[in-house]
Amino acid sequence: MIAVIDYGAGNIKSIVNALSDITKDYIVTNKESDLLKCDKIIFPGVGEASFAVKRLHLLNLFTMLRIIKKPLLGICLGMQILCDKSIEGDVTCLGIINTTTEMFNKSKVKVPHMGWNKVEIIKENKLFEGIENYSYFYFAHSYYVPIGDYTIAKTNYDVEFSAACQKDNFYGIQFHPEKSGSNGIKVLRNFIEKC
Repeated sequence: MIAVIDYGAGNIKSIVNALSDITKDYIVTNKESDLLKCDKIIFPGVGEASFAVKRLHLLNLFTMLRIIKKPLLGICLGMQILCDKSIEGDVTCLGIINTTTEMFNKSKVKVPHMGWNKVEIIKENKLFEGIENYSYFYFAHSYYVPIGDYTIAKTNYDVEFSAACQKDNFYGIQFHPEKSGSNGIKVLRNFIEKC
């Protein structure tokens, strides 16, 4: 069973639509008891980091998500919240990935960054199995996770940044798989079937 976390800051409908092409074995929930029963967790996100973290605290999910041992996939804002901190709202996040999210420089590029970017896979990983290196994925975000030891794929928009990360059972993707065509669906399928 896959759990999709609905904490009020996610593009839940579009993720669920993509997910339902892969499996019928999922639930949408914001209850800790449901998450503990599931095999894997998808943590989507569109919106503002400090609001999202506040919601996780209100739902009593923050601490559980920090220590859970099940595979968890953070998408877009969901990946950024895996970091120590976000400069968006100057908020302390889950602290899985030891870095702070940054904002693109508005004086150099249009913010938010929206569109298709070529992604370079820099570490062999189950998420990208069967996907050609330098494939295109769809991005829509103003903040990014810097390159670090946890980066498994990268792309560039004025600066190089993490397109995907992994630390232990925690995976993160900055792009939107549900808007990234067959490659995005393949990443979701890989997470569900292989991670």
